[in-house]
Amino acid sequence: MTFGARGRENILECSVAHSLPGRLRLRNHALKYLCEARSQIEQRIRNHHGVERVEITPVSGSILIFFDTDATTVEELRETAEYAIGDHSLDALKEERTVRFELPVSERRIHNEPLGELAGRVAAAGGTLLLSLLGRGIAGGSAAGVAGRGIGRFLRLPLLASVGLAWPIFTSGVRSLVEDRRPNADTLSATAIVASLLAGQTISALTIILLADVAELLTAYSMDRTRKAIREMLSVGEEEVWKLVDGEAVRVPLEQVEPGDRVLAGAGERISVDGRIVEGSAAVDQASITGEFLPANRAAGDEVFAGTVVRSGSLTIEASRVGDETAVGRIIHLVEDATHRKANIQFFADRFSAQFIPVNFLLAGLVFLITKSPVRALNMLIIDYSCGVRLSTATALASAISNAARQGVLIKGGNYLELLAEADTLVLDKTGTITTGRPVVTLVRSVDPSVTDAELLEYAAAAEKTVTHPMASAIVAHGRRMRVRSLRTSGVEVQAGRGVEAKVGRRRILVGSRAWLAGHGVDAEPAHEIAAGCATRGESVVYVARDGELAGLIGVQDDLKENMKKAVNRLRNIGYDDIILLTGDVEQQAEVVSSRMALDRFKAEVMPENKADAILRLQSKGTRVVMVGDGINDAPALAFADVGIAMGANRTDIAIEAADITIAHDNPLLIPGTVNLARQTMQIVKQNFAAAIGVNSAGLVLSSLGYLPVFWAAVLHNATTVMVVANSTRLLLHDLSKGGKR
Repeated sequence: MTFGARGRENILECSVAHSLPGRLRLRNHALKYLCEARSQIEQRIRNHHGVERVEITPVSGSILIFFDTDATTVEELRETAEYAIGDHSLDALKEERTVRFELPVSERRIHNEPLGELAGRVAAAGGTLLLSLLGRGIAGGSAAGVAGRGIGRFLRLPLLASVGLAWPIFTSGVRSLVEDRRPNADTLSATAIVASLLAGQTISALTIILLADVAELLTAYSMDRTRKAIREMLSVGEEEVWKLVDGEAVRVPLEQVEPGDRVLAGAGERISVDGRIVEGSAAVDQASITGEFLPANRAAGDEVFAGTVVRSGSLTIEASRVGDETAVGRIIHLVEDATHRKANIQFFADRFSAQFIPVNFLLAGLVFLITKSPVRALNMLIIDYSCGVRLSTATALASAISNAARQGVLIKGGNYLELLAEADTLVLDKTGTITTGRPVVTLVRSVDPSVTDAELLEYAAAAEKTVTHPMASAIVAHGRRMRVRSLRTSGVEVQAGRGVEAKVGRRRILVGSRAWLAGHGVDAEPAHEIAAGCATRGESVVYVARDGELAGLIGVQDDLKENMKKAVNRLRNIGYDDIILLTGDVEQQAEVVSSRMALDRFKAEVMPENKADAILRLQSKGTRVVMVGDGINDAPALAFADVGIAMGANRTDIAIEAADITIAHDNPLLIPGTVNLARQTMQIVKQNFAAAIGVNSAGLVLSSLGYLPVFWAAVLHNATTVMVVANSTRLLLHDLSKGGKR
């Protein structure tokens, strides 16, 4: 998506900092977020006729342009710059976020290693350790190791098994030194294992390997549960489908379906492709995609999505997107990628670990020089902060993401949990987010004594029955509910967004806005007081005229979502002190909704690009902003917010892709519930930090004084790691349905 450069009060506007003949400096706030697109923007401006040189400084948000005054003008250059920025803004911002939170290659061992392989290594290490203990005993094993002479002691089965089991750790530790030019936790663990083996401490080496693998198995298990929760909630469809081949239905694997193929879906079957219905009609359960709790009626020409279920009827669907290209497939991949995106607190943990690893080597050297004890020096390598701090943080975030996914909230990265926990400002879209997005008729009032309320509704429903506007649909639906007569209509003329003119029986009927009726010579003044009352209640007014005279009006309202007010109240209780309504609707409607929701302030008649501008203005004051929206018009704001949340039965694919969190169910209470989960996650991470640092510090002191043998030092260190990882898995039990209620 790109933003237009017109609409002069938006974030893409370039202001002139100074202008001299042949020299122009422009300023634009968005440039601070577009470092990755700097060269493309420069090239786009340089291609403009008459431009000689371009220099962009993202830090100050400025563009310096040298140009030929005879070939171009300042205004033309400013428009070119705005278009260049608009072409790259959203994509560059998304790319910058992805790269910023990406895991280094050397730190992906626990993310990429199969769960079964890790479990096998744990079993092998545990079995080898048990056999060693039973065969020789802890003390005897150590003594025998030291007593061994020559190369023979390096050919013992426990030692060879230790080397084999520790190989992934060795590989990861070396890769970190080679690729990232710094040691990681595996570098330290590998050194401790090698030192233990050289000292004859095979039992200690096996203990280090076993407990390290157990900690990583717990981490990998929580991440595997994240993936499974997402796939179960958004199951794409059947493994095999009925495909039309030369007019006959043939059962084929889903992998053999390509765009353009036609597939069949009957009652009880899950649709496996995104596509368009070419034949048949059915009630389709779209809860996994739209959050609607009632099945939607779908017929020829309508679109359907993979992961939805046919409840009744049968459909022939022409596939447009299959496999990973479907809407649900893209969502799954977006959320699975969350395990490779790190929160700032993870960056802190990694920096802390990386900086302290050399200290472990230094401590080992100092302890050996002072005590002349290789055992005490070895303990300085066995006990480190890195494993506990790093794994516990990753596990906490992965557990939170897994739990949220299982309950219908898709979080694209641990970084967004951290940002959500820190946020203090909430921006809400109106239609489809605060309101249902489905208008309903609330008032039918005749002002002409010769026209009853029922007749007024008959005229309006007859004129609007071929119009697709939501207001027209609401009037027609209300007519059906009230069982009014269906009148014959002819000569229907629609003016989009203004009104409709039709011949109903022998009467000329106009249905539309007051201004549109005034243009046809209809005086709406007789309904002024009634219309004013509708406006006070937040209802939109549709006027109806018969044969050039005002017949009456119809009030239409987009109701507030159930539990939306409760959700806002709970968000206030947990610390959101600035809640803002940002909508493209008219000011009067926005004011009524803002008042009913008790919001702090509102801004109405806002274009999509202006929504992004409003978000950035809030961020410029140092606030953390959460944006909740549902439509294409919300995508820019969702992308620019610190945390964008897509929610609503009518939310679009592009809103989901631009957002950082997607709520699959249309339940506003999941917003404070997710905020509460984010804050509990950060609290548990801090607990883990304190435990890992405190216990390991005590272990280092005791080991340096000679009170802690190598074996028990390994047990203490790795048991602490297991403890903090287990503490993180408590997040799997958090119930989002409480909605942040204390």
